Amino acid sequence: MAYVVDTSKSKDAKLKPISLKSVKLTDNFWSKRIETMGEVTLPLQYEIIEETGRINNFRIASGKMKGDFVGFFFNDSDVYKWIEAVSFYLAINKDEKLEKLVDDVIEEIRLAQDEDGYIDTYFTFERKQDRWTNLKDMHELYCAGHLIQGAIAHHRATGKTNFLNVAIKLADYLNRLFGPGRREGTCGHPEIEMALVELYRETSDKKYLNLAKFFIDERGKGIIGGSSYHIDHKPFRELDEVVGHAVRALYLNCGATDLYMETGEKALLDALERLWDNLVTKKMYVTGGAGARKEGEAFGDNYELPNETAYAETCASIANLMWNYRMLLALGEGRFADIVELCLYNGILSGISLDGKEYFYVNPLADRGNHRRQRWFACACCPPNIARTITSIPGYMYSTSNEGVWVHLYASSVVEVDVNGSRVKIEESTNYPWDGLIEFKILGNARFKLFLRKPDWAKEYSVTVSGEKIQPVLENGYIVIDREWHNEDTVKLELSMKPEFLESHPSVKANIGRIAIRRGPIIYCLEAVDNPWGDVWDLEISKDVELEEEYRDILGGVVIVKGKGYLNSPNNWSKLYLPIKEASSIKREVDFIAIPYYAWANRESGPMEVWIKKT
Repeated sequence: MAYVVDTSKSKDAKLKPISLKSVKLTDNFWSKRIETMGEVTLPLQYEIIEETGRINNFRIASGKMKGDFVGFFFNDSDVYKWIEAVSFYLAINKDEKLEKLVDDVIEEIRLAQDEDGYIDTYFTFERKQDRWTNLKDMHELYCAGHLIQGAIAHHRATGKTNFLNVAIKLADYLNRLFGPGRREGTCGHPEIEMALVELYRETSDKKYLNLAKFFIDERGKGIIGGSSYHIDHKPFRELDEVVGHAVRALYLNCGATDLYMETGEKALLDALERLWDNLVTKKMYVTGGAGARKEGEAFGDNYELPNETAYAETCASIANLMWNYRMLLALGEGRFADIVELCLYNGILSGISLDGKEYFYVNPLADRGNHRRQRWFACACCPPNIARTITSIPGYMYSTSNEGVWVHLYASSVVEVDVNGSRVKIEESTNYPWDGLIEFKILGNARFKLFLRKPDWAKEYSVTVSGEKIQPVLENGYIVIDREWHNEDTVKLELSMKPEFLESHPSVKANIGRIAIRRGPIIYCLEAVDNPWGDVWDLEISKDVELEEEYRDILGGVVIVKGKGYLNSPNNWSKLYLPIKEASSIKREVDFIAIPYYAWANRESGPMEVWIKKT
């Protein structure tokens, strides 16, 4: 089964996943983007990883060609993430050309693997003696983790074992090397933890689960330096604040959540709950972005969320989604699915251009027009990461439990599920995220509960079952409909999707006196190209202004938000500073247009702003 995260046998996970192969997207939003992945993004990424020497590094390591290692020491991981992205794509689309391409790359990797199982193309030849001498900085376990994840995805999607065998050989080598009574330490960049738990799920070999636990338990002992940057300043179970490098911290949380779902250890869950609360209530951008500081790609202090200098790395939004999806599987609560959706439609999707060819590494919430997407980066973690996320989206949409079927993300699709021994097909129809009307048709006869997520942003909603309006039970963010379902029963869910203003917590200094616009799951921004009357940074909006919405065939088709604001222009300012009695300005009314944040910087450059001054 082509699961993204396989909790089908995890004893302490409330929800079980749905295979990507069991979900067929029929919508115009995500299916179009996945199609772009197969036709544009994945082939182009292959060209670039060849062009930049990443695959040649494997050929050099295996002795097939002469040369020196090229690029950052963790460049192998970009190839592994690309394989994972292609694998998820192949799980839902037949593409012989991409499948052959992946198999060819896997063969280059296999040939570069040492007989004992070690593989990292940076540490070959003259650097061989440096292996495992710097766990803190050199990413050997990080690269190993991405290889393992890519191999599992490839096996689940294609049924082939050529890459999985490489991963098992590597994991067995790591298990001989690390563990109680053997080599101590853990990786400065978490990733191996969740990979090993997933390998345990794939093989049922408990030594991989034990090794994942070992690496989590080693953190906080100071073996890799003891810094908060590496989340090594205290043991994981004592953590109460997300600190340090944002991606590293969130990847570690993913591994710890995976470990919890296999062991049920309460101390792990308690720590995860504390960390989640700290992130969501004090350190997360309105887009789902994480990481305020360029220095160290790190979280800042509580409520430190600058806009123009926001780092909000694309990989950090992806890591935020990955962690919240795991927390959702563990506990079955809508608050986690809310963050998954927030990240997907905003902080993640902004990381790739509409044509699928260029990327943001950093995602600011205000810009003067200089920040533009790039074809690639020397440190290219984000491009293949966003590709593997988009190609795996069908796997996040539905889950099952002993009670019934859960719908987390809304998109026109068809899903086939097994419910207590009965095979049921559900057809979902909607124009989400532009419209809040979602309709389901149940094909089959079975008794089960249908759990429909009631997003936190949807303050008003209504539910109709086979034409009859009902007052459903609401549990942990899900609308619960418990009944005996008959073939062609229908459910209509209508979520109010009116545009509204948001304000920040008063302690977020960057947003004092500012408001942002949200409509449904989408965060909006003002971009210069739509507002030629002046500088969008000078606009002021009243929180009482009436917001209008309109679908426009721009930027791939979006709902824009319109309203009236005021352009504040200085009057008779002859100096930089004036006494308040002499200072004055002229306000003139203008019509503004806001577009989805994810779509900015796809047209001509100019100022952009999410948080707008409030008059």
